[in-house]
Amino acid sequence: MQSKTHKYTAMKSKNDRLKTLRMLISSKELSCQDDVLKALEKEGHRVTQATLSRDMKQLKVAKATNLGGKYFYVLPNETMYKRVSSPKRASEMMLTSGFLSINFSANIGVIKTRPGYASSLAYNIDSSSVLHTIIGTIAGDDTIFIVIKEGIDYEDVISELREVIPDIR
Repeated sequence: MQSKTHKYTAMKSKNDRLKTLRMLISSKELSCQDDVLKALEKEGHRVTQATLSRDMKQLKVAKATNLGGKYFYVLPNETMYKRVSSPKRASEMMLTSGFLSINFSANIGVIKTRPGYASSLAYNIDSSSVLHTIIGTIAGDDTIFIVIKEGIDYEDVISELREVIPDIR
């Protein structure tokens, strides 16, 4: 029984670490694995280089260049990621959904988020089992397009989204 508990704790730790790793890569220009290891350690995740390599492979992390020609890590489909000049710690960023606003036109909704939050929020919307008014999403860096089922009232959409985005009004 104790090994099952340990396995669950290890899995939870890995999931937390992967979330933190996504947030770090999304918000900072980390150019080498040593930089990533140090950033993860600041967030409370001490891992070996081999574990980091496996995590980055699982997340399909790639390298891109900034306008100055410097290489840095990016997540898939995020090579044009907007960076913030004074990023918060990843653990602070995970405490908020990043939601800013929502507007509707016909059966399309546009959700604006803080830079770097749209992909994870769209993932949460798409994978939620309680959202029955939304057909699907397309996410950028700070914008999510949601397609709403025909004939659905916007208030019903917002009401369901509260399950995923507690700070939506």
